[in-house]
Amino acid sequence: MSDENDFNCRVFPSAADDVEHAKRVECSKQLMTSSAFRLAYDDKEFVLRDEMRPVRLLLELSKTELTLNDHNINNTVVMFGSARILRPKKAKKRLFHTKQQLEQQPDDPEFKNQYQQAKIRQQQTDYYTQARILAKIITEQSMLGDIPNLYVVTGGGPGIMEAANRGANDANGKSVGLNIVLPEEQQPNPYITSELCFRFHYFAMRKMHFLLRAKALVVFPGGFGTLDELFETLTLVQTKKIKPMPILLFGKEYWQRLLNWNVLVEEGMINEEDLNHFVYVESVEQAWQIIEKHVKGLRKPHKSL
Repeated sequence: MSDENDFNCRVFPSAADDVEHAKRVECSKQLMTSSAFRLAYDDKEFVLRDEMRPVRLLLELSKTELTLNDHNINNTVVMFGSARILRPKKAKKRLFHTKQQLEQQPDDPEFKNQYQQAKIRQQQTDYYTQARILAKIITEQSMLGDIPNLYVVTGGGPGIMEAANRGANDANGKSVGLNIVLPEEQQPNPYITSELCFRFHYFAMRKMHFLLRAKALVVFPGGFGTLDELFETLTLVQTKKIKPMPILLFGKEYWQRLLNWNVLVEEGMINEEDLNHFVYVESVEQAWQIIEKHVKGLRKPHKSL
């Protein structure tokens, strides 16, 4: 009589089974070292060929997709911002150090510049604190069950990304980090949930996963990378490739100094209503109210036509 395991067993061996079986096959050493004889999916040199790029794109899409599904990560709040914004303690220490250097050599232009940059970094720490608190609130409120389960997602690195993952960790919740391999290696911050810390080669796949489950986007001051992610999202919303969601720009003064949106309207490059795709926020409370209202609205049943 067959037991339950026999009844549920696979008819065909798994790909993993065949990898192990292939290692035990007795044949000449010449064959065993031949690329042609290796299983295609177990042949690193073959998979890394330029012609196999479509397959690697699919792997990067699928690995993250399946893992997030396995962990029931269905609704996210994505938090972008500069990797260069420092923790408050680190910024304070840097400011103190550069001030000492400048006092010792007050006419040195390099020390003057370093001191000015340190003062700017000190001022920017407010954004680190706000990102951390907001991520904690999002995670805590989600765990209470009054809103759909929301998980914080970041680019996985330092700065604002670290602050957001840290806030979720403060609430004893999970958060996601989507790291990318860069020439100057981006180190994952230590606050990402380990089983949800991913690594990408392709920016395109990484940016797709930022938005696939997003219910809101929170953008803190940042540089090229932050702007790239912001403008891609705005373009997708404008062209109706994705559903509208709250796009919150933290720090109105920074964004208005950086981007003259009205020029785009005046020159006819965008419509005036396109400016409604985003909103400025100045506080954690304001940001959370907008996010909460939006996600609660998603739960309301649609009226029958």
